[in-house]
Amino acid sequence: MRDGFQVKLDFDSTRPIYMQIIDEVKRAVARNLLMPGGKLPSQRELAEAARVNPNTVQRAYREMEAMGLVETKRGEGTYIREDDGLLASLRGEMAQTAVDNFIRQVLALGLKEAEIVKLVTSRYKELQNGKRGEQDDAH
Repeated sequence: MRDGFQVKLDFDSTRPIYMQIIDEVKRAVARNLLMPGGKLPSQRELAEAARVNPNTVQRAYREMEAMGLVETKRGEGTYIREDDGLLASLRGEMAQTAVDNFIRQVLALGLKEAEIVKLVTSRYKELQNGKRGEQDDAH
């Protein structure tokens, strides 16, 4: 796919496929794999790559346009909207969703605030140290 964007769908039967496509595009933008002004694959290309019905991709593109994530230029294709705040907005939205899901899950396990904070702090340090070790090994 163009601009380094490869659709990677792990079909979750609890969520509509078109929403999963939207989420994948958002992730690609948040990770700078799709840049503002970058062209998305055609609906047909994406449908073939994802092995989904073209109507599903069409719905995803329509929804993304309604959200202000993309814009379609007649006869040219669909592009990520050029907006200086788009990246920060998407990253913030995705981080908030991840944190909300995490908190709901650990609360369901019966953890208290202090335990959650301690867990997050500890794991953050471990993962950061692990990343540094991996980077050192690569050089």
